Amino acid sequence: MNEPVVGVDPGSELGTSPATRLELAVGSVVLGQGHAVRCAVATFLAGGHILLEDVPGVGKTLFAKALAAGIGATFGRIQGTSDLLPTDLTGVSVFNPEHATWSFERGPLFHHVVLVDELNRSTPRTQSALLEAMGERQVTADGVSHVLPDPFVVIATQNPQGDLGTFPLVGGQRDRFMVSLSLGAAPRDVEISLVSGSGGVPALDQLTPVLDPAGWIELKATIDDTYADPVVLEYAVDLVATVRSVLGGWTPSTRATLDLVRFAKAHAVVCGRDYVTPDDVQTGAVPVLAHRVLDATHADLRAARMLVHDAMTNRIAPPTRPPYSW
Repeated sequence: MNEPVVGVDPGSELGTSPATRLELAVGSVVLGQGHAVRCAVATFLAGGHILLEDVPGVGKTLFAKALAAGIGATFGRIQGTSDLLPTDLTGVSVFNPEHATWSFERGPLFHHVVLVDELNRSTPRTQSALLEAMGERQVTADGVSHVLPDPFVVIATQNPQGDLGTFPLVGGQRDRFMVSLSLGAAPRDVEISLVSGSGGVPALDQLTPVLDPAGWIELKATIDDTYADPVVLEYAVDLVATVRSVLGGWTPSTRATLDLVRFAKAHAVVCGRDYVTPDDVQTGAVPVLAHRVLDATHADLRAARMLVHDAMTNRIAPPTRPPYSW
């Protein structure tokens, strides 16, 4: 389900801002995915991680590579397989017989942008190796903690749950991803452009970085300064509470609420504003919440997205909450 981009005033966007240039750069490779590209850029600026879930062949890996190329930082790629070990991600201690010492050889997680392709083809044991890295930006090996680079973002792709040879992500693992996005089948006009040579891999080869890592760190620091009115913050909290009430449980977590607000702030920056609107919250509601309620609903991702969408569009709030006045 590709949701439309809401709350965007093209006339207000800063065409020369790094966020906009990154959005345009990725969009020149991944055609016809404006909503997903904008959400991915906002997630990166918010310091979150991205889960791309869809059938094979719709451009998930290309999407991740384009975002990494536009960011311009070091890039590591991990291919999920059933025999992949946690040390294949984090690194391993190696003994040097000449000096009779052990040294830690860093794994692919020690890159700014890490693409984990087909994450759910790896076993739960290997999937768990990502938890510390994604949550704390560090890796612990042999009792020693190693700090990961900044910025650091994991972009994981996975095939639909239930496909042959896949291991479903547990709720704790899904909760570490700020957003879940699906690209869907390309429309006819996009496929015509692709087969005509526009976008795709040729465009990826020509993509140049927008900023260096130091520049992104500086830009990401401005997210905290983005103003969010207390009423907008209450709306975000009540929206999550509404989804919880539908499910009758604690899911989505408090981390989901924090991620929704931070995503909304980053989305405002991408749109060229220094303040958050309710539309920023609504743009992030489905990408931020749907994959976190999947385990509770025991339904597919599309059904989970519809659940969140219905809660958002109906604006169902706890009984004690008065009507909103924007």
